[in-house]
Parts: sequence; structure tokens; C-alpha cells
Amino acid sequence: MLLTGSRCHQISSDFRHRESTRLPFPVNMLSRLLKEHQAKQNERKELQEKRRREAIAAATCLTEALVDHLNVGVAQAYVNQRKLDHEVKTLQVQASQFSKQTAQWISVVEGFNQALKEIGDVENWARSIELDMRTIATALEYVHKGQLQTAST
Repeated sequence: MLLTGSRCHQISSDFRHRESTRLPFPVNMLSRLLKEHQAKQNERKELQEKRRREAIAAATCLTEALVDHLNVGVAQAYVNQRKLDHEVKTLQVQASQFSKQTAQWISVVEGFNQALKEIGDVENWARSIELDMRTIATALEYVHKGQLQTAST
């Protein structure tokens, strides 16, 4: 590649410009160290942010697992409560039916007792009638015997 006069002059002036703008060696080193430090800090920040996101995700998973575990217990308690409510209603209906049945049985037993009393009363009445009839029969026999004896004498 051939360089013309103007192009050569431009390259030479660019080189001089760079040389004049170059920082001394220790400043370049400090600049490089600063950039490295900033890069490491950025890496640490990114790593810290990544770990923070992972920690948040893990905490979220743990929270969801705990809530799910608790919800299972709550759901079971709810199911048990519904079963108990159903059993209570069934027991109330059965207790009401038993009470009605018991009242009917008491009524039947009272009727039976009354019938027994009446039978007892009829039996007593029959005994009383029987005694009265025997008394009348004895009196009639006595009268009849007395008439026979008077007729034979």
C-alpha cells in the first residue's frame, strides 16, 4: 500500500496526538485496576442479585409448601366438620323420632294399664256379684228349706 503525502501526514499527526494523550504508566495501571475492581463489583452485585432472586424463589416455594400443607389440614378439618354437622342433623332427626316412638309406647302402656285396671275392676265386680248371688242363693235355699219343713209338719 502506497501512502500519499497527505495521508502520511495524517497518520503521523494521529500518532503524535495519541502519544500526547497517553497517560503515564502508573495512571494507566490505576485505571485498569479501577476497571477491574468495578467489573468485580458488578460481578458480585450480579451474583448477589442472582442469589437474592434464588432466595426469594426458595422462600416462595417454602411458603407455598407450608400453605399447601396447612391447607390439607384445614381441608380435612372442613370435611370432618361437614361430616359432624351431617351426623348431628341425623342424630337430631333420630332423637325426635325416638321421642315420638317413646311417647306412643307410653300411651300404649298407659292404655294397657287402664285395661288391666278395668279387668281388675270387672273381676272385683264379678266377685262382688258372685258373693251377692251366693248370698241370695243361700237365702233362697234357706227359705225353700223352711217352706219344706213347714209343709211337712
